[in-house]
Order: sequence, then structure tokens, then C-alpha cells
Amino acid sequence: MKNWKSLVILVLAALLLSACGDKATTKSGAKLVEEGKFVYAASGEFKPFSVTNNDGTMSGFDIEVAEAVAKEMGLEPEQKKFKFAGIVEGVKSGRFDAAVASHTITEDRLKEVDFSTPYYYSGPQIFVRKDSDVETLDDLKDKEIAVSKGSTYSDTAKEVTDKIQAYDSDVVALEALNKGKHDAVITDFITGKEAIASGLDIEARELIGRSEQAIAVSKDNEKLLKEVNKALETLREDGTLKKISEKYFKTDITSDPEKE
Repeated sequence: MKNWKSLVILVLAALLLSACGDKATTKSGAKLVEEGKFVYAASGEFKPFSVTNNDGTMSGFDIEVAEAVAKEMGLEPEQKKFKFAGIVEGVKSGRFDAAVASHTITEDRLKEVDFSTPYYYSGPQIFVRKDSDVETLDDLKDKEIAVSKGSTYSDTAKEVTDKIQAYDSDVVALEALNKGKHDAVITDFITGKEAIASGLDIEARELIGRSEQAIAVSKDNEKLLKEVNKALETLREDGTLKKISEKYFKTDITSDPEKE
């Protein structure tokens, strides 16, 4: 009897220690860094996606998306400012529940963390004046293309022409196109859409490539990933993501450009 009682005590002690070591969880069993909170990381250095305010807090597109996701999951959002290069490792190690920091889904990152469904899209695209007959990159063979200095878009342009004009910024290049200069501009999908929304009389043509930005979650937190995806689906369907996007970009970057 004495040995039996000792065994029961040891088992109960082990269970107690095990429970103390567990993280907090949601009702569905998703693991959390803190009870009742959605602890997410962003850099605070990527305007207008995440910007550091004078009081040290962050604001921006990513931040509002994170807060909306947290609210939909019934959790309190808690932001953590962290250097971008270390955020994925922080998620992987359990320092944060998630990263809402404009991470592009890549094969290398997928080896480290899991990603939600995309909450916005980007990628290089061709922009021309409305009277242009250019539709694809091949149509720009030997034509004049404007790009921003130091961008990778010049490499794309070199595939079809050696007539390349480099500007200090994508916006200046698009403004030049709008004024009748050059045959096209190759720039980021979001940048071009913002320019059109601001009043430039140009159009988007072939999307040369695309990137999908998503929320990163630890690979051992599948239930949290499901909750995040469910929240994003609701926010997409009820127009919340679109509303947040239009606040910062005057256009909707949360919808898949290939489905438009």
C-alpha cells in the first residue's frame, strides 16, 4: 500500500510539472505565448506597412491586419517590435505567436515556419498608357522601358531591350510615363496600383511575376494556423481587409490580382 501511494504521488507531481511547463492555449487548443493574447511581431521599419510612432508603438497596414485577426479570434493583440531578419526565428522558437510583417512566402521560409493564406499580394507588373497596344513583356522588345534605379526590374527589362531609362524612384518613372515618355514602366504591382488610384492615366498589363505575403506561424502550432486562416477568411469576406488596404493604399491589395 505504501509503495502504491508513493507511485500516485510521483505521477501527480509529474503531471503538475508538465502542466506548469505548457503554454497558454485557446479553446481550440492553439498554443499561445500569453493567455488571452495574440503576440505578433513586426519590424516597425517598413512604411506604410509597419511604422514606429513617437511613443514606441507601431501602426500601419500590417498592424491593423494583425489587430483585426486577433479580434476575430477573440484575443487581445500585443505587438512586438523586432528586427525583420530575426522575426522568423522568433516565431520558430516560440518567442512570438506569429509574424505579421509582410513576409513573402518563399521555399526557404517554408522550411522554417508555416504560412497562412496570403493577406496581400505584390509582384512586378508592366504599366503603360491607355492607348498602348503592349500587353506582355514580349511586346516590349526593342521598346523603351523606364525603371527605378537599383531595382531588379532593370534585369527584367534587359531581357527584351537595351533602351532602359532609370529614375530615382518608381513614382517618378510612372509620372514620366503618364506625361508621354517611354513605352512602359516595370514596377511593383502595389506601386503601380497606388499611382493609378492617385490619378495617373495609365493601365496595368501583364503581371510578370507575383509574390504572396502571409502571416507566419510556428510549424508545431497547426491549430493556431487554422484559427488565423479562419479569421482571415472572415475578414476578407466581410470587407475588413479591403477597408484596411484602401485606408493605406487607396486601392485593394488584398485581392488576388490573377483573379481580377
